[in-house]
Amino acid sequence: MPHGEPMETDDDAPRPAAALVLGAKVLRGGQPSAALKRRALHAARLYREAVVERIIASGGPPGGRPTEAEVIRSLCLTAGVPDEAILLENKAASTEENIRFARPILEAERIGAVWLVTDGFHARRASFTARMQGMEAEMSCPALTGVPLGRRVKTYLRETGALAVYAVRLWRG
Repeated sequence: MPHGEPMETDDDAPRPAAALVLGAKVLRGGQPSAALKRRALHAARLYREAVVERIIASGGPPGGRPTEAEVIRSLCLTAGVPDEAILLENKAASTEENIRFARPILEAERIGAVWLVTDGFHARRASFTARMQGMEAEMSCPALTGVPLGRRVKTYLRETGALAVYAVRLWRG
């Protein structure tokens, strides 16, 4: 290496971006709920558009077969994401656990930027939860096409209450 040029170290190496897909319900027979399918396919699109280099599929519940993470992985594979780009976190049973259990994976993979992938109605709580755990993340939400207005309103109201509960829980420690 010529004199005066900086030596490249591991710290100088580019750090990949990742989409952290927050789990949602898996239906009977291992079928994804509409929310889980939306989220997984949105993450696959982020991968195909080179916004992210890794997808972290998050969600259990433990003992559930298949787990939310496994269903996300399957959907991403079908959508053209290579297996080596998908990492599984299959223990989380809540938004708080999605973030907490994904952190060691993000650190081990030396992820730079994180995109939280969830539905828009869930985005405020997910973002708040990530910030409270010291994670800097961008939000990326799929469109809620085909979701009836009444269901969207009900879901936004439920999430507002859930955000308040999370805030109190985290504030109390």
